[in-house]
Amino acid sequence: MKRIAIIGLGLIGGSVAKAVRRNSDIDIIGWNRSRESLTEALHQNIINGIWDKKSVLEADLVLLATPPAATIDFLKENASYFKPGTVITDVCGVKTSIVKECEPICKENGLYFLGGHPMAGKEKGGFLNSDESLFEGASYIITPTEQTKKIAIERVTKLAKIIGAREISVTTPEEHDRIIAFTSQLPHVLAGAYVKSPACLERKGFSAGSFMDVSRVATADEKLWTELFSLNAENLCAEIDTLIKNLAAYRDAIKNNDSKTLAALINEGCEIKTRDN
Repeated sequence: MKRIAIIGLGLIGGSVAKAVRRNSDIDIIGWNRSRESLTEALHQNIINGIWDKKSVLEADLVLLATPPAATIDFLKENASYFKPGTVITDVCGVKTSIVKECEPICKENGLYFLGGHPMAGKEKGGFLNSDESLFEGASYIITPTEQTKKIAIERVTKLAKIIGAREISVTTPEEHDRIIAFTSQLPHVLAGAYVKSPACLERKGFSAGSFMDVSRVATADEKLWTELFSLNAENLCAEIDTLIKNLAAYRDAIKNNDSKTLAALINEGCEIKTRDN
């Protein structure tokens, strides 16, 4: 690849741009809704130029680093400006709806789409919080379908390796959404629900690592995560139901002073986590 375009220079798009700049000699063309991030990226020599949204976008790969609805809307409005044969990928935390919408648009315009999801992030977004090392050691998920071209897999895989991804996880869009409901979305629900306890306001001087571990992602962007939760509602609600059932088992054992059951529940969780490691 000689040139890539990054649409959206927030936390993820900005971090990809910085990592590509540090680790390769690939030209980077950027576009962002706000001019401020573009100006800063140019000033820092992170990107080589800005796309004007009027001329044909000459790039081997276009990374759509925007939220789900914005990703679909941007592609609908601008796919005709992309050079035929360009590989298009995204970074959205849901895949079924994205692939369903984006594949036909790309096919109609002679473009090659592959869903992607780099498994890295921070509590705070924006270009100013972007980090060239964000993806080092991370997993990068791709969700090819029967329509996916080999060149799309090759280029997205190359990008993932350039930015420092440790492994490429290949799955279907549906399986991605089922598992991500547990590994990513449920923890955000849990963190938000956890800090709503009145005791949270009284925690100072009484909290350490456990509080920070559970509450870390409670400061999530409400607009983005509302969208992600809604687009994966069935899978996420199933995980929430499972969590409620498991919490009820702990509550009942504690309430009934059932030490044997409580010890078994704690040990079961310990064994599962130990095997997972």
